[in-house]
Amino acid sequence: MAQKTAEPSREDDTPIPWDHNLLLWPFAGATLALDLFGSWLGDGPGSLPASADVELAWTSPNAVALELATMRLRDFSSQRHGDPVLICAPYAVHGALIADFAPGHSIVEALQRGGLDRVYVTDWRSARPTMRYLTIDDYLSDLNVAIDEIGPPVDLIGLCQGGWLALLFAARFPNKVRRLVLAGAPVDVSVPSALSHAVATLAPELFEGMVDTGTGLVSGRHMLDTWRQSQAQIRDALQLDATDDLLQRFEAWNAATTDLPGTYYLEVVNAIFRENRIPAGNFVALGHRIDPARVTVPVFLLAGTHDQIVPAGQALATASLVGTPASLIEATCEPCDHLGLFMGRNTIAQSWRRIAHWLATSTGATGARPTARARPG
Repeated sequence: MAQKTAEPSREDDTPIPWDHNLLLWPFAGATLALDLFGSWLGDGPGSLPASADVELAWTSPNAVALELATMRLRDFSSQRHGDPVLICAPYAVHGALIADFAPGHSIVEALQRGGLDRVYVTDWRSARPTMRYLTIDDYLSDLNVAIDEIGPPVDLIGLCQGGWLALLFAARFPNKVRRLVLAGAPVDVSVPSALSHAVATLAPELFEGMVDTGTGLVSGRHMLDTWRQSQAQIRDALQLDATDDLLQRFEAWNAATTDLPGTYYLEVVNAIFRENRIPAGNFVALGHRIDPARVTVPVFLLAGTHDQIVPAGQALATASLVGTPASLIEATCEPCDHLGLFMGRNTIAQSWRRIAHWLATSTGATGARPTARARPG
């Protein structure tokens, strides 16, 4: 039986460094509402600056396999046989390039080097005014179309915000997911963190006011304005003494923000983070009440010991929600912060290499399983 990684302890009142809060946008919205809500009302509707419409070159060769209203399905496959792997990128302040950031800092590259020949990524589109009423169901529907295009079942990897979406999908369509990987994914936000406490205590009107002021959208540019990354913090996330070229690429990626549909944003803030409906089993997705216990496939959980956005205890708590036998659950912690889970050189070389091996060798209930281990923090 696989041993689950021990959850590191943390104080509930640990101050949260908002300049590290790059991906967990509901909470970024909380501080943004407090800091900027008044000035936004003074600016008036329609005055939000547009997010940077810059498309950086991808690290790994790929083609757009499918164009949907919410995403481009990017195909990084080198061959047409083998089990397909779909990375469900975060739909957050930044784009899906986080999954393929740079050589040595690319999840896609690590999976390919691990022998996985069919890799896909959900490249979520920045919301336009016509998308302002889209809901979680709309994104699940397009994820379903993408997976049908690939050919189910798929090995589904959810990164941060993409993690709870991937879990919802796996519970809603259990026959379409072969294995599930969740990295830094907030699912049960009742596990203590200062961030979940912040959203629970702020008035819903603050979040609604942000959407109203943005004429139905939540501006990635405005959320980015609350964060500042020092070069030391960037180097910590990338886990190396970054070169000037790599720092410039990070800054360009950081500036290319993503806008969100207001309806979707409020649904996530309220149902996922404020009301914590997923672990309670009362979230309804595409007409069905979601029970996480319906997920019985092999699961791999990845957390960061220094992650203050999705604390390790929160990221690993998903193991107790799913119906997967304990012998088919792998869990490990990396000594890194939140961004380091997806971009860090050491994390890519070690845990993502391990995940690639796990995906390539795990076969379900009868398969041999490596023992989970916690990396030193």
